[in-house]
Amino acid sequence: MSFHKNLITLSIFAVITPVVFADDHLQNQQLETIQLKAHPLVQSAADFAVADHVVEHQALAERGATIGDALADELGVYSNQYGSGSSRPVIRGQDGPRVKVLQHASETADVSTLSPDHAVTVDPILAKQVEIIRGPSTLLYSAGTVGGLVNVTDNKIPTQMPEKGIEGQAGIRYNSGSDEKLASAGATVALGNQVALRVEGSTRDANSYIAPNYFHDHDGELEKERRVGNTFAQSDSVNVGLSWIHERGFSGISYSNRQDQYGLPGHSHEYEDCHPHDNNLHCGSHTGHSHDEDEHAAGPWVDLKSERYDFRTELNHPFAGFEKLRAHASYTDYKHDELEENTVATRFKSQGYDARLELVHNPIANWEGVIGTQYNQQKLDITGEESLLNPSKTQKWSLFALEHKQFNDVHVELGARLDQQKIEIDSNQKDFDDYGISYSGAVNWQFAPSYKLSVVGSHQERLPLAQELYANGKHFATNTYERGNENLSAEKSNNIELGLHYEQDKLDYHVHVYHNWFDHYIYANTTASYKDFRLVDYTQDKAKFYGAEAQASYAVTDEYKVSVFGDYVRGKIESDNAPRVPAGRVGTKVDANFDDHWSGLAEYYHVFNQDKIASYEHETGGYNMVNVGVSYAGQYAKNNDYRVYFKANNLLDDQVYSHASFLSNIPQVGRNFTVGLEFGF
Repeated sequence: MSFHKNLITLSIFAVITPVVFADDHLQNQQLETIQLKAHPLVQSAADFAVADHVVEHQALAERGATIGDALADELGVYSNQYGSGSSRPVIRGQDGPRVKVLQHASETADVSTLSPDHAVTVDPILAKQVEIIRGPSTLLYSAGTVGGLVNVTDNKIPTQMPEKGIEGQAGIRYNSGSDEKLASAGATVALGNQVALRVEGSTRDANSYIAPNYFHDHDGELEKERRVGNTFAQSDSVNVGLSWIHERGFSGISYSNRQDQYGLPGHSHEYEDCHPHDNNLHCGSHTGHSHDEDEHAAGPWVDLKSERYDFRTELNHPFAGFEKLRAHASYTDYKHDELEENTVATRFKSQGYDARLELVHNPIANWEGVIGTQYNQQKLDITGEESLLNPSKTQKWSLFALEHKQFNDVHVELGARLDQQKIEIDSNQKDFDDYGISYSGAVNWQFAPSYKLSVVGSHQERLPLAQELYANGKHFATNTYERGNENLSAEKSNNIELGLHYEQDKLDYHVHVYHNWFDHYIYANTTASYKDFRLVDYTQDKAKFYGAEAQASYAVTDEYKVSVFGDYVRGKIESDNAPRVPAGRVGTKVDANFDDHWSGLAEYYHVFNQDKIASYEHETGGYNMVNVGVSYAGQYAKNNDYRVYFKANNLLDDQVYSHASFLSNIPQVGRNFTVGLEFGF
């Protein structure tokens, strides 16, 4: 990766150097004016039936470098962290394919939904903002995402010319918990009057992280260790984009190169000889040889490379009857190796194509809306000791629409999506060919000044993944032997959510309660086990998830704002508890803006112990989390901005075990401190 590290270093210096001469002023956007980039209609967050949440770049710069960790403290969101190199968000108890992660409204085309140890190839550090979207709007991009949808918007393809010829940002930070060193930079440069060039990149190097009171098993004896072994992570990414920008829109292309190397903690060779006999597990080598768990002290690790090409265009008033046309196409060439003692044990290769077309039509009887179509394809090839399934090709064709209208104090939103999916498998198993129809409706009623009542209902149909249909092999990241079911049908859910909102200058609060009923819920059902290794068969049953989220804030003075918050989710599959459902939490937070330069925060929340567990799981204890931070924002070199920040996380040095993670028995990072510096120009 030396070439890419040098390229990133050069790009960072290239960005920082002209900052001294730059004359642009980085405008700070207020949350109220942010437009949700994944939503094709021009409307504010107040127009959504369920208040979608936006995490801005300034907050992302201080958070985790993987998407799950970056969102883990948001209301209703947890992370299924797998070491420091991989995590996905868990929203309202749902993860994997039920929480779609998009890269600027398009498929990531990685293999993160196959396993929790596979990284999601989006970079929160370089993101412009991250959006958590719920309600009918999700059907524009995916079906079956009943918990919500995450869209990571970026600046790779410029959409407008830089006002004074160049604009951008650069940042560096250090974290003591893992000795993490992270740098990022990006600049948009005008090449003439209508062409803009974007260059950006990031580099990260993190050691294995420190955890309090951590004991590891060495040859049957527990030994205290300072760091959790094999949780290191290194990452480098470079993006280059070029746009032609004109009065009616833009057209642009970009190239992205990402490379990661990260450890896989919790790996054990004890179960390498396990294999199924009918519906039972047989473990222990037939030759009498077995591996010692600590035989490879360095532990397995992932070597990942992804190359991506994007094209995006937007045209205002393309033809009669339509206000806007949007089109996007991408191609992703992805590969990662899982190595042991520097020898490739398993190789994952994916080639992905994604294309979508959206048309925003003129109002019809005061109904505003968008219609569109999408096609995506993924070719997946897995070779080596964890070759779970034969080579497969998944193709999906989709039609979607979203309409909304205001009726006096009532806002109505309707969405629908049709998916046709075909999976071809290179084996004697039968191919999959089926369709799903999803639809959703939402109503916002402004029934009194400052009050809003929202009701959202949906029927969603998720089509099974190739892994769920055809898996047949060992999966050490989850300590399972997986067997697919080629007779699976579409997973269907009926969902309802009620919300009450109150907003005034000093006081605001939001309360949401929800219930999801599933027919044909697809999950890995444990049929046999040996110690911590399980034989799982993908099957379908009835399931239900329900829960609540609430937050209230009060501006004590112009400088101080106090908030209280909490969330809770419960999941059941038939009569058993659903696996990896996070425990409830409650907390409070104080935000302070001391003056035009200084700001700070103090946060406390308690996560309860989780004892409502699935049959093979272990309880996880509760913990207390205390975080504080302070930042200073100023200007330099003719109104160019900078910001210095400091954060202290897990000040109590509490032991943190995440029930949402497959590594719920391995503690998360202990007390740690982050210091960083950002420039804008």
